[in-house]
Amino acid sequence: MLTYKQRFIRFMVENEVLLFGEFTLKSGRKAPYFINSGKYRTGSQIAALGEYYASCYLENGVEADTLVGPAYKGIPLAVSTAVALSLNHGIDLGFCFDRKEAKDHGEGGLFVGELKKGDKVAVIEDVMTSGKALREILPKIKAEADAEVSAMIISVDRQEKGTGEKSAVQEAYDEFGVKVYSIVTMTDIISAIEDGVIGGREYLQAMKDYRAQYGASL
Repeated sequence: MLTYKQRFIRFMVENEVLLFGEFTLKSGRKAPYFINSGKYRTGSQIAALGEYYASCYLENGVEADTLVGPAYKGIPLAVSTAVALSLNHGIDLGFCFDRKEAKDHGEGGLFVGELKKGDKVAVIEDVMTSGKALREILPKIKAEADAEVSAMIISVDRQEKGTGEKSAVQEAYDEFGVKVYSIVTMTDIISAIEDGVIGGREYLQAMKDYRAQYGASL
């Protein structure tokens, strides 16, 4: 029986979110794989995605009162995760998301939803490349309420070097003390190819070479 991580990797491939080939990333690196989360476009996809995030939340023992989804990609992820935790696991959490600009009328504020003093917050995001989303959302959360960001959950940890030898995930912990959990890692994807969970064996060596060149020290 496949683990939820293996099922998620297959889910990404089946929905053309995880692609293999040759891709030039924003960093200028040429990668043998690419993750295009814009391919998640249907209700069934986002419902399934929420359950994968919920599984990661539970597996890692994350504790939170509120899920925050940074605008814009994080919004449906936080909502679908909250729904999955409530319907499938009996855990009823709040969810909210930031506005790009503070609202000066109506209920006002930087967030849609509620953040309260003392809340434990888990940030729900797509992937982490540079840590930019976390750097942007943390001061907004602190400005809104004296809440504690206890964790961040992402779909894929690329395990690539950031500004130094460490990955963006490791840098986030060093800089902010925020533990970042991922549904899967690049190592998991390589293992899935090796184990025949997904195709792509012709890209296996390129994946390993890329990992050797750009992989962060663990």
